[in-house]
Amino acid sequence: MAGPDNIIIGSHVWVEDPGLAWIDGEVIRINGNEIHVNTAHGKTVVTNISKAFPKDTEAPPGGVDDMTKLSYLHEPGVLQNLATRYELNEIYTYTGNILIAVNPFQRLPHLYDTHMMEQYKGATFGELSPHVFAVGDAAYRAMINEGKSNSILVSGESGAGKTETTKMLMRYLAFLGGRSGVEGRTVEQQVLESNPVLEAFGNAKTVRNNNSSRFGKFVEIQFDKNGRISGAAIRTYLLERSRVCQISDPERNYHCFYLLCAAPPEDIERYRLGSPKTFHYLNQSSCYELDGVDDAHEYLATRRAMDIVGINDEEQESIFRVVAAILHLGNINFAKGKEIDSSVVKDEKSRFHLNMTAELLRCDAQSLEDALIKRVMVTPEEIITRSLDPENAVASRDALAKTVYSRLFDWLVDKINVSIGQDPNSKSIIGVLDIYGFESFKCNSFEQFCINFTNEKLQQHFNQHVFKMEQEEYTKEEINWSYIEFVDNQDVLDLIEKKPGGIIALLDEACMFPKSTHETFAQKLYQTFKNNKRFIKPKLSRTDFTISHYAGEVTYQANQFLDKNKDYVVAEHQALLTASECSFVRSLFPPLPEESSKSSKFSSIGSRFKLQLQSLMETLSATEPHYIRCVKPNNVLKPAIFENFNVIQQLRCGGVLEAIRISCAGYPTRRTFYDFLNRFGLLAPDVLEGNYDDKVACQLVLDKKGLKGYQVGKTKIFLRAGQMAELDARRAEVLGNAARTIQRQIRTYIARKEFISLRGAAISLQSYLRGNMARKIYDELRREGGALNIQKNLRRHIDRKSYLTMRKSAILLQTGLRSMTARNEFRFRKQTKAAITIQAHWRCYQAYSYYKSLQKAVLVSQCGWRCRVARRELKKLKMAARETGALKAAKDKLEKRVEELTWRLQLEKRLRADHEEAKAQEIAKLQDALHEMQSEVEEAKSMVIKEREAARKAIEEAPPVVKETPVIVQDTEKINSLTSEVEKLKALLLAEKQTAKEAKQAHATEQAKNVDLTKKLDDAGKKVDQLQDSVQRLEEKLSNLESENQVLRQQALSMSPTGRALAARPKTTIFQRTPENGNVVNEEIKKALPNPQLTETEEKPQKSLNEKQQENQELLIKCISQDLGFSGGKPVAACLIYKCLLHWRSFEVERTSIFDRIIQTIGASIEVADNNDLLSYWLSNSSTLLLLLQRTLKASGAASLTPQRRRSTSASLFGRMSQGLRGSPQTAGFSFLNGRLLGGLDDLRQVEAKYPALLFKQQLTAFLEKIYGMIRDKLKKEISPVLASCIQAPRTSRASLGKGRSQANAVAQQALIAHWQSIVKTLNNYLKTMRANYVPSFLICKVFTQTFSFINVQLFNSLLLRRECCSFSNGEYVKAGLAELEQWCHDATEEFAGSAWDELKHIRQAVGFLVIHQKPKKTLKEITNDLCPVLSIQQLYRISTMYWDDKYGTHSVSSDVIASMRVKMTEDSNNAVSSSFLLDDDSSIPFSMDDISKSMQQIEVAEIDPPPLIRGHSGFSFLLQHTE
Repeated sequence: MAGPDNIIIGSHVWVEDPGLAWIDGEVIRINGNEIHVNTAHGKTVVTNISKAFPKDTEAPPGGVDDMTKLSYLHEPGVLQNLATRYELNEIYTYTGNILIAVNPFQRLPHLYDTHMMEQYKGATFGELSPHVFAVGDAAYRAMINEGKSNSILVSGESGAGKTETTKMLMRYLAFLGGRSGVEGRTVEQQVLESNPVLEAFGNAKTVRNNNSSRFGKFVEIQFDKNGRISGAAIRTYLLERSRVCQISDPERNYHCFYLLCAAPPEDIERYRLGSPKTFHYLNQSSCYELDGVDDAHEYLATRRAMDIVGINDEEQESIFRVVAAILHLGNINFAKGKEIDSSVVKDEKSRFHLNMTAELLRCDAQSLEDALIKRVMVTPEEIITRSLDPENAVASRDALAKTVYSRLFDWLVDKINVSIGQDPNSKSIIGVLDIYGFESFKCNSFEQFCINFTNEKLQQHFNQHVFKMEQEEYTKEEINWSYIEFVDNQDVLDLIEKKPGGIIALLDEACMFPKSTHETFAQKLYQTFKNNKRFIKPKLSRTDFTISHYAGEVTYQANQFLDKNKDYVVAEHQALLTASECSFVRSLFPPLPEESSKSSKFSSIGSRFKLQLQSLMETLSATEPHYIRCVKPNNVLKPAIFENFNVIQQLRCGGVLEAIRISCAGYPTRRTFYDFLNRFGLLAPDVLEGNYDDKVACQLVLDKKGLKGYQVGKTKIFLRAGQMAELDARRAEVLGNAARTIQRQIRTYIARKEFISLRGAAISLQSYLRGNMARKIYDELRREGGALNIQKNLRRHIDRKSYLTMRKSAILLQTGLRSMTARNEFRFRKQTKAAITIQAHWRCYQAYSYYKSLQKAVLVSQCGWRCRVARRELKKLKMAARETGALKAAKDKLEKRVEELTWRLQLEKRLRADHEEAKAQEIAKLQDALHEMQSEVEEAKSMVIKEREAARKAIEEAPPVVKETPVIVQDTEKINSLTSEVEKLKALLLAEKQTAKEAKQAHATEQAKNVDLTKKLDDAGKKVDQLQDSVQRLEEKLSNLESENQVLRQQALSMSPTGRALAARPKTTIFQRTPENGNVVNEEIKKALPNPQLTETEEKPQKSLNEKQQENQELLIKCISQDLGFSGGKPVAACLIYKCLLHWRSFEVERTSIFDRIIQTIGASIEVADNNDLLSYWLSNSSTLLLLLQRTLKASGAASLTPQRRRSTSASLFGRMSQGLRGSPQTAGFSFLNGRLLGGLDDLRQVEAKYPALLFKQQLTAFLEKIYGMIRDKLKKEISPVLASCIQAPRTSRASLGKGRSQANAVAQQALIAHWQSIVKTLNNYLKTMRANYVPSFLICKVFTQTFSFINVQLFNSLLLRRECCSFSNGEYVKAGLAELEQWCHDATEEFAGSAWDELKHIRQAVGFLVIHQKPKKTLKEITNDLCPVLSIQQLYRISTMYWDDKYGTHSVSSDVIASMRVKMTEDSNNAVSSSFLLDDDSSIPFSMDDISKSMQQIEVAEIDPPPLIRGHSGFSFLLQHTE
């Protein structure tokens, strides 16, 4: 793939590794043809440059879904891509139109559920992720479109999952064209139910698989002309017959032998069986049991499977009798007889087995013995009987065993086909081929030779198909491919099957000669094919030979080729079994034609094998093939293990690498123009800047680089092998130069930045030094100036100091002289003043002394007199004090206590104000006691006053000495009694205070409880109101339904002759209603009752209409068939129909045709209507009319049932409370038609509807739902084609971007958003149409909510199924489109958009996850809780593994998060949680009539004007009256 010039130092390459098959690394040195590679594991490997393959460093981290998209289509690239996808649980990968399926060895139910089938149904091949359903769908579509049969070839080694893949294919085909089979079982189920039977008799343990199919199975699924499955058939090919007689260790014979040996004891006794070790056909190998398999259980399961496929007990008994006979037959041994070349049964043991075989086959034992050891030769003269030697007798025994088993297997297949049922008139089939794969063991015998011959044939067919596909691709792209060589393996096929010189022909020739041995056969091969390049003779063996197959060289051991090839029906065997008494055995061996029964014609397994293979190839050639290659990733059969060597070998054996070689012979690398320019446009920047289209730009780039031999198709560039590596090498060189330029610029920038930094530092340092020097000079100058200032100031100070000293001395001398003169003057004045003061004081003393003596004498006189008077008064006061002092003190004290008690009592009264009702009597008693005490105190006070006055008078009248009176004692007793009473009152007050305190606390507690209960009572009241309303509505609805059912039952009874008498109803009287309110007037009732004529007229039931009414109905139908429009936002047609029906009392008649005619008119309008305007018009009218009927009609008997339920409901406490809280009934405010009934709903007297009216209501409801569904589905259908473009961003040409960046970006942005704007435009059109027709906003909300849910489902499912959509740039594109939808929801307002925006939560969160940065740093908890709480683990895992960043090259979440997701997914699967990651679209009707009734406002139909067509008609005059 890569020439020496394309690998340079630094290139990333793949080199061979003994442990991993291939390992990647980087070239670190090149020495001629040798390169030194530093591997990813840190080792250095030296290898030849021709053995190194370039690695694509820009490959997506999750691999590619189609390996033809790989930049380098070689073995390590294919292996790495499969390993990467397998690690992400992406088990399917395309190689062109070939599907590679890697067995996951675990359940992946989300890949195979009905949701996934729906997604792949009708999808273009390659549009969605690779899947087995895509292959099945492609085969089915090709069969339907082209009318040609198709086949699907499922191949792979044992354990690769061929059978499971086949099951999934049949499930999908049954889903596409399934039809129930017999007894409710589908054809697919019947085919799958036959598997256990075929596996028991056709599968065996081999070296690599415990349940290997030893036959080819071609399942024909037959279809009729309509594409429906009409039948099926199972064709088996190439059963390995030799295994019956010869097996090698550690393999086993067919399962059925071991199952029969493990049968229940009664069966073993019946067939005289024992341990498998006792039978020759089983003990050639030491393996008798399989791990994890219970043969006894499997035996019973096989018997049950036989029951299912239609094999009865008698046939089962015969089948296992034949199997037991084969085991006994193998134990018959022979010894030499008395005659030459004769043989006899060896011993009694052999004789026992001979007899058992004869008994089981129901034939004669002697005849069986003769058939084994004797031959009859027919000559023209006579019939000669000859004996066989022991060796030939054993060969005869084995031939009989192989023939019987082969016939038994063919009978089982025919029986299964009869059970399934075939369609002889079927024109098209889809065949699924499940056949063994290429085998290469240490010891390869005749079985491996036949199997590998089959695979060579299939590989030739495969190669032709691949080359044909390549040719179709080249022709489609219109490129020249005439010189491409076809890789063919015809030389190997000639070596094996060519006549007369092929290996099979030589083997048959050797078998026909009695003296031939395997050595002579091998020598014949060596001589014949010594010059054949495909045939190799081993050096150390005389009997082995090697064939170079397409998958590698295989060495065969020819030791048993002759024995295993011999297969012919001996005439004696045929005659023996044809004469069997068992009808089942006779059916296995029908009589042969006369000419063929006379002698034994030679037949070989090789020739028979060749004929069957030819038949199979003819069948496949007549069909269009599709290929599925199953791969077993490891030999331990466990998940998450990918063994590179094992997979590589299977890819070789499966022909995948051969297909790659075919692709490499032509143009292995294909790139679209966009991808090519995106990757290699940098090789020619001038081309991108020019005004070229993509195709011309690609060609210019290639021509500029001098590449030859490439081809330019219509949409792709086709490169020869090695050219991609050359371009990558030149691209790496350009990128390297660019990287060096960037590095040079970065280094320049860093050096300049460092230089500028150093220069700034030097300047700063210089500035600092200069500043420091300047500061020093300044300091010196400042010090010099300072010294001069100091000297100057010092001299000035000295001079000033001397001057001041002299001045001070002069002043001091003058001061001393002046002070001496002043002191003398002061002394004289002081002496004069002192003399005057002494004189003044002496005169003052003389006057004061005289005054004091005079004053003292006066005072002495006054004091004597006053003392005398005072002593008199004192005597009087002492007398009074003795009488009143104690009483006054007690009184004062008592008053204080009374005042204190009064204050406290008032305080307690205020504190107990909240408990006045409960404590009124006690407080009254206390107040009475208090009033008594106050009166007593007042009496005591008055008595004290009286006694005081009496005492004063007595004092005045009494002599100076008065005796004590007994009054004092009496007052003291009263005081004591009052004191004791006060103490009692105080104690009583304390007790009352304590009681009041406790009562206060209890009151506070009860008050808190009361508040809580009040709140709860309010809440309960509100809930009761709601429940009361709901119950009332439900009761009314229930009563209506019961009454409707009653009416319908009565109607049904009236239809039958016997029920008409039972259905007779009491005749009702119809009274005239007043024009004011429509109520029945009592006076008129009284007047009407005596009038027999009027009563008789009104009691007649309205069963027919007169001609006038019929004319009015015709006019009404004609009127509503027109578009009457709207009046005041109300649909005129609905109001008109309602008013007319109500006036005509059509709801109350038992037979009328008006309802059917209205329904027919509406149905005719919407059936032919293709425009949204008409659908919206009738949606508005039907919803309005239905609302009016809902609020007006009630079934007969509803009025008598509802009040009882209301009374029973209101009888409870909450019922009474809710009735009290609801308020007046006028709050409902429902104004009825024409003023006929006024007031609220409670006052409304509804019309009792008959059967036709109730049926009309039901039909109208169905039409409403139908019209709603038509509008919704029409909207979905219009936006559905645009959604496919909305999930993936359209690509912009790289070449066109060079024409002008700003203009190109603007055009690109406009193109990107155009699809979303188209959706928004469609939504606006529908919203405008429905609003113009006054469709209720509730219905508009539902339409857009379900539409947005549909958008969410389609976008999200497409995102999960198409890897190219899970990219960063695509996330930005979808996010921008979702912003358009969000803006639309905002503009449409919540009234019409409702919760539509919330319906996009899945796609919003998924897109949000795509466009976030630093995904590897996010934990699983952050993703599931914060970023994407709505998405399931399966959905997050799918997005995380499919994500790729085409813009910035970032990675998805970390491997730890991926591992955590896997663990959670495993837990979910174990817990039976649904693991489907796809969403379902809800197409149900999301509302009921109650929802519409609650959401729509009251309608005043009286305000509607009649249309002109009926305005002047006399029959509709009531419309004008009500309008007026």
